[in-house]
Amino acid sequence: MAKKEIKQEEKPRETTVEFLASLATVLVTGLFIITFILQAFEIPSSSMENTLLIGDHVFVNRVQFAPLTRWLGPLLPYRAIKRNDIVVFLSPAEPGLYVVKRIVGIPGDRLHVHNGELYRNGEKLNELYRIHSRGDYEPYRDEFPSVPPEPGGPYSELEMGLQSHVQGGDVVVPPNSYFGMGDNRDVSLDSRFWGFIPQENVVGRPMFIYWSFETPPYQYEKTGMIDRLSFIAHVVIHFFDATRWSRTLKVVR
Repeated sequence: MAKKEIKQEEKPRETTVEFLASLATVLVTGLFIITFILQAFEIPSSSMENTLLIGDHVFVNRVQFAPLTRWLGPLLPYRAIKRNDIVVFLSPAEPGLYVVKRIVGIPGDRLHVHNGELYRNGEKLNELYRIHSRGDYEPYRDEFPSVPPEPGGPYSELEMGLQSHVQGGDVVVPPNSYFGMGDNRDVSLDSRFWGFIPQENVVGRPMFIYWSFETPPYQYEKTGMIDRLSFIAHVVIHFFDATRWSRTLKVVR
């Protein structure tokens, strides 16, 4: 007895219009995410080592610290900035410059540095993430804010402005502002030098490292076209052996 052949129904092929519509949806969704939710940044300095290294490329969540909105709230809930959050923000001292620091003080906190150690609200912090002193000593940096800034420095006016917020040997963080410092404390230009981070300057929170490439510290000081093209060629040649594969997709904490 012959077996009855079962003819499978052929699935209808996707038309050109349907393919283009699907492609447009993907592109629009990607553009929306890149424009409003995520933003890519490259780490150019050692001020946040060893949490973030020179040449780390991170995705930043632009929504989490943004003002609360009704239409994005259920999907990407807003929350206030907390102590120990790492944030990307626009520099209060250099317009257009993006900076990344760790928040060590929120509004109302009282802060001071003694012998290079940070104290918050009278309590010495045990900062496990921090690179400890290299052994050198700078009075203003290591005894902030008890030692007054030297006049004539690049941030002297901003440093002097901090003195108006000093009470009882502590600098007090004002409303809608934050105090940020680098994890590599001795080389970090941070709130000790250019003041508080205004709430409106905050861009977002680094989520994870999507690529990390061994980059010389001096590379970001070079601005010439030849230097840039030379570095691009270097990246292409050494992509596999100079990429820090162990840092790929590492969550930033």
